[in-house]
Amino acid sequence: MPSKKHKNNLAQRRSEVAEALKQTLREKFGVAPGERIGIGVSGGADSVALLVLLLELREELGIVPCVVHFNHKLRKRASDADEKFVAKLAVRYDLEFFSERQDVLAKAKRERTNLEDAARRSRYAFFERLVSTGRVKRVAVAHTADDQAETVLAHILRSTGLAGLGGIHPVAGCVFRPLLEVRRANLRRYLRDKQQPWREDASNKDVTRTRARIRFRLLPMLEKEFQPAVVEHLCQLAELAREDNQYLEMETHKRVKESSGETQDGIAVSISVFPTARSIHRLKVSPSTPDPGMAAPLAIAKRLVRHLLKKVKTHVGESGAKHVEAVLQLAARGHSGNVLQLPGGVEVRRERDTLVFRAGRKGKIATPEFALAVSLPATGDALRLDALSRILHLRVIDWPPEGRETTRSGAVLDRVCLRSPLVLRHWRSGDAIRPVGRQKRHTLARLLNELGRTRWEKQSWPVLTSGGKVAWALGLPVDEEFAVSEGSRVGVVITEESST
Repeated sequence: MPSKKHKNNLAQRRSEVAEALKQTLREKFGVAPGERIGIGVSGGADSVALLVLLLELREELGIVPCVVHFNHKLRKRASDADEKFVAKLAVRYDLEFFSERQDVLAKAKRERTNLEDAARRSRYAFFERLVSTGRVKRVAVAHTADDQAETVLAHILRSTGLAGLGGIHPVAGCVFRPLLEVRRANLRRYLRDKQQPWREDASNKDVTRTRARIRFRLLPMLEKEFQPAVVEHLCQLAELAREDNQYLEMETHKRVKESSGETQDGIAVSISVFPTARSIHRLKVSPSTPDPGMAAPLAIAKRLVRHLLKKVKTHVGESGAKHVEAVLQLAARGHSGNVLQLPGGVEVRRERDTLVFRAGRKGKIATPEFALAVSLPATGDALRLDALSRILHLRVIDWPPEGRETTRSGAVLDRVCLRSPLVLRHWRSGDAIRPVGRQKRHTLARLLNELGRTRWEKQSWPVLTSGGKVAWALGLPVDEEFAVSEGSRVGVVITEESST
């Protein structure tokens, strides 16, 4: 029979863990009476401890706890056994139970993505659905101080920046993590004191995995041979990194808002925002000596690039440091027409003194393509055609014009010279025209170059073809073959306006 002293020790230990958590929930996470909180319970010691702790505090906090479980089906029968164990916990404590199953391995193969990332995204999507449908207000998960330390070390080992040093965030969307300051060993002692069993995931001890080697080899060695408080110090480092990162992110968002603009083609940013090649080199050699002529600090410029890449990406794929560096070099040294293809279906191109960030298409340059059959209206009527944020008006008039009719605002074709099919379409390689006033035919590519049009503007440039021949191209005189002359009786006037 336990002694009175032993019982007092157990009560004190339980009280310390629960009291610390109660203060954290109220002060850091603003938990309020009546709040429905989903508790993510995998069946492991940490999540079971979180459940039992919140049950111990629910009357005092006035919360309504619910049990939430996601079965990834990664360990087959063991995963199903975990789900049954958690379901029994919910029954034992008379709590609502929400669960979902998904074959995450098949999902990862289908999406060609990392298994751990696919599992995390599926689990958190489940949590978000519970919140969006009003079943719970938010979801608490049981990441501990040890998880935080392991995460920071893992990020350092694979190379990281300030965001990676920030490790696991206390709040991410609808999820919050109230145990980030609690050691894993304390939670297990708490469960043993409560005589509450839990499930062990054998894969957590598989030292062929980096995370397991950090947990069972690296951290114990650091604690024993270097710094007994290494976990606490790594957690403090993560907190400081998050604070600094938050400030830099605010500055980046401000810079993005001031310097970038949406276009029909993507997001355009002046290269003046980015450091020059000289500035980049100077800051890398002597970071304490800023270049007063530099538009943005290097740290902000890199974050601006990451922000824009993330904003336009179309599918899974992360841009790393080398990709960000390539974009900065494109701004600093690139020539108009240079283009970068980056992960996530993103391309960045240089257009004179501008960088344009946009979604690509299967690794190729995404060019708007269109082809519209044109039926000319009767004399005196007008036809409106919408294409590429432009409105083209085709008006059939008597020729030569009388009274207030004028051709100064547009190109004029001879109606009699036009043959079916008439098609308004995008420019194609090989298109050629002999503009009025020129002695011979030239490719549209050459003529548009003379107008200063970029490679990407050319690829979506409107042309009107007559019987397969180019009769007119925007911004150029009409083709000599289709131009009005002294004998013309009916003309087709083409005028343009912007639809944006």
